[in-house]
Amino acid sequence: MTTTGEERTATLTGPWWWARWRSAVLDGGLALVSAVECAVEGLPFAEAAGVPVPAGMVFGAVAGSVLLIRRRWPIAVVLVSIAITPAQMGFLMGLVGLYTLAASELPRRIIGALAGMSMLGMLIVTYVRAHQGMVRGDVPMGDWFVPFLSITTSLGMTAPPVLLGLYVGARRRLMESLRERADSLERELQLLAERAEERAEWARNEERTRIAREMHDVVAHRVSLMVVHAAALQAVARKDPEKAVKNASLVGDMGRQALTELREMLGVLRTGEGAGVPAARLEAVPLAAVGAAAAAAASRAVDDEAGEGPCLADLGELVGQSAAAGMAVDLSVEGTQRGYAAAVEQTAYRVVQEALTNVHKHAAGAKTWVRLAHRGAEIAMQVENGPPPEVSAASDVRLPSGGNGLLGMKERVVGLGGVFVSGPTDAGGFRVSAVIPAVG
Repeated sequence: MTTTGEERTATLTGPWWWARWRSAVLDGGLALVSAVECAVEGLPFAEAAGVPVPAGMVFGAVAGSVLLIRRRWPIAVVLVSIAITPAQMGFLMGLVGLYTLAASELPRRIIGALAGMSMLGMLIVTYVRAHQGMVRGDVPMGDWFVPFLSITTSLGMTAPPVLLGLYVGARRRLMESLRERADSLERELQLLAERAEERAEWARNEERTRIAREMHDVVAHRVSLMVVHAAALQAVARKDPEKAVKNASLVGDMGRQALTELREMLGVLRTGEGAGVPAARLEAVPLAAVGAAAAAAASRAVDDEAGEGPCLADLGELVGQSAAAGMAVDLSVEGTQRGYAAAVEQTAYRVVQEALTNVHKHAAGAKTWVRLAHRGAEIAMQVENGPPPEVSAASDVRLPSGGNGLLGMKERVVGLGGVFVSGPTDAGGFRVSAVIPAVG
């Protein structure tokens, strides 16, 4: 894991302006060497200037020790080195000072100006000294040698430290930029990981909701009809044995249909297995299989994408089952039926199925109208029931309600871009209406 700038600042343990102790030790050592050098070079300076030798040495030692502050005030170090250049002192201080100045964050114009001043001072001092040597005869060379020596010496004492400092400073800034980018990328990756976890959790919750809705659609209608038929069977068992046998057969058929639909759903949810669960083993299916499939994105294609679920062609059978359970239900279809996407047909079927289930639960015996309209760009359906009769043969049937039926229908319809409306009617009944775009 990379270290952020704040963490690096917190790890600075050096004294005063030094980031680390080893930097302070390095600068102290360079200052000591520079002070010794300038003190030694102060001997000839004192003799030439006519001052006491101890005073010249102390002056050189004090001037050379200025190198200690090179990291904090590099401009001051360079200016001192330029000032003592005529005394032929501070060569180490000049080299290290120029390097530190070039490697700093100061503007290039300041670096260039001070480097030019240092080179000019070195050029003048070297020229004067070399010319004096030629006059005294110490340098037996031609007139060309003095400017050559001056230019070479000034460039040699100025250009290498400046170029090296510029390179080191640029490299340091590049490393800092790369480190900051790495820190930024790490923060972005952490943010993306958090968002991915949030999206995964959202997807799991959506899948749980969808599976719960599918299970509700499959079980609620069939079981509601089974309960209604079981109540009717109990009522006529002794009076009309033939009708009791018929109702018992209907209950068995509906139970087998419910098990078949559950088996198909669980077969899809169990990824990697093509076949479903045998009806005899349906109750033994672990809930973990459903939970694992809920976390997988592939399970969103339970019936909608496979096209194996119910369709509009099964509406007649659905209405017939409700009629067989004693409901007075009327089905009317407008327009020409055509092929729709599997999700559209299944959603329309589930809306009608859930609406009829609610009639069985809350308005048993009420007259019900189911209307289906095929339009150019949409398909519309409406299930409306009248007020339940005050006295009904099925009034003793108590069917539990979870309160999620209407919510599930609305989620299905809105998920396909449709419109869903439900509510009581003025006549005391209830109406469910939905319009779904005819995609596909």
